[in-house]
Amino acid sequence: MTSRNRHAKIVESLRTTGVASVRELAERLQVSESTIRRDLIELDRNGELVRTYGGAAMSPRAVLDGTAQEPEEAEIPFDVVATRDQAMKEAIAEEAVKLVEDDSVVVLDIGTTPQAIARRLRGRPVTVITSSLAVLDELRHDEAVRLVMLGGVLRRNYQSLVGSLTEQALRQVSADLLFLSCTGVRPSGHVVDNMAVEAPLKQAMIETAGQVVLVAAETKFPGTGSLRVCPLSDIDVLITTGGADPDTLQLCREAGGKVILA
Repeated sequence: MTSRNRHAKIVESLRTTGVASVRELAERLQVSESTIRRDLIELDRNGELVRTYGGAAMSPRAVLDGTAQEPEEAEIPFDVVATRDQAMKEAIAEEAVKLVEDDSVVVLDIGTTPQAIARRLRGRPVTVITSSLAVLDELRHDEAVRLVMLGGVLRRNYQSLVGSLTEQALRQVSADLLFLSCTGVRPSGHVVDNMAVEAPLKQAMIETAGQVVLVAAETKFPGTGSLRVCPLSDIDVLITTGGADPDTLQLCREAGGKVILA
């Protein structure tokens, strides 16, 4: 296989997965890891991807010029998002923890609302499974909570772990409850996200849980994002705030979901 063919296959792989490790790419292309490292250096120099520790991620340029498989929006850093709509997120978190029973297994998605939920689970005899470093920060010193961190590639901008290692870990998980976040809920009834590296993880989380709870403030109606996570028919409970679009809430009810206004 020529270097040009390898480069094309590496970029194609990243368009699908968002991130990949050197080992994964070497196994996929059946070449040595040292060959992949040289390829990543050249592709990074050309702006076709971004090298990360132990692997690579799709470059912002590929996202912006439309060569990525799915369009993504510029991601706002986690610390900035955390300052927005704080009262709404806290109100949603208050309602969310009422659904958590002692000794249950809870999956917490990434995002600032799941972080607020984690804060309210301190001292509770529960198991929390997450790929969110923000959740880790909330619960790392709490001896009552059994905290399970999913592996993966670090996304520093949004304090989360992503990639095939995260997906593989989720395949081994069976949870009672998932608190799912998103960037938008469309009038069509589609729950969406704006990051290709997160959408497949959210879908994998849904598969793990006996009950799926979507936590989405009114600002997420319709919100942003073009990557489908799931239809509202996959949502058992939607917790939102009073200004959410009533027609979309009715779609959720008609699909069998319970709506809780915080």
